[in-house]
Amino acid sequence: MMKKISQKTLKKSFLNWFFWNGCSQQAESMLGLAFGQSMAPVIDELYDTKEEKAEALKRHITLFNTEAQVGSICNGIVCGLEEANANGACTPDLISSVKVALIGPTSAIGDSLWVATFIPILLTICLSISQASQATGWLGPVLYMLVYPIGTFLLSWYLFKLGYKSGIEGMSTFMSTGKLNYLTDTMTVLGLIVVGALTASFVTLQLPIQIIRDVYDATTGQILENQVIFDADKVVNSIFPHILPLLLTLVVYYLYSKKKWSPLKLMGLIFVIACVLTFIGYATGFYA
Repeated sequence: MMKKISQKTLKKSFLNWFFWNGCSQQAESMLGLAFGQSMAPVIDELYDTKEEKAEALKRHITLFNTEAQVGSICNGIVCGLEEANANGACTPDLISSVKVALIGPTSAIGDSLWVATFIPILLTICLSISQASQATGWLGPVLYMLVYPIGTFLLSWYLFKLGYKSGIEGMSTFMSTGKLNYLTDTMTVLGLIVVGALTASFVTLQLPIQIIRDVYDATTGQILENQVIFDADKVVNSIFPHILPLLLTLVVYYLYSKKKWSPLKLMGLIFVIACVLTFIGYATGFYA
């Protein structure tokens, strides 16, 4: 009799991955233990003896890593392969090889599509809603708390089912046609555009250096107090609008990507520089 994974078991396998994929993140096997936890109900249903179940679990707690949301397609594909293996139409070596082969493409697509594109776009929308009005500022966080988990769940569940139905043949066809590289490049460019828009919208840096003097108005014969004679920020922005936020972003990017500074170290540097410049500015009277 041909063995078949039930819908109940598939759902349990997916839920194990969706809710617990990050709980086993560590250097030795990355997401390996979480992947094994996801496959546990499938293995328990497909295999009869304790030895078969132990052997199947061992091959799924080895090193594995991917972007968890898009990476759920890996779980679906492996479920289909385990089903084929239980019916004698596949081998354990093929299953292990397929898992390793899926790490690269699913990680690249997931990071480009989800992390670098969907999340920044959603954050931009929610931040814009929050800043539009004080009365409706709470709508932004609420919208994010609803759309993000629901969207994540629907995408992951769809890809899980797609992986189970299409199997490795569908993934191989997708990769051999060159669509993978096209999709990855497209998502990368779109992600960069979104990050650039976020930088222009939400990164601010001003140069509050002003020269303020009392000015005599010859036409009225009056002295106008505290008039701005020179505003460094307006002068700089009149030559190159928003050049200071751009330079700050490039410096942070350089330190983070090239010098491998941690985000905490970068925030500490910005805080110290801000404190020093603020003290100098107010001590000398140059700041507005």
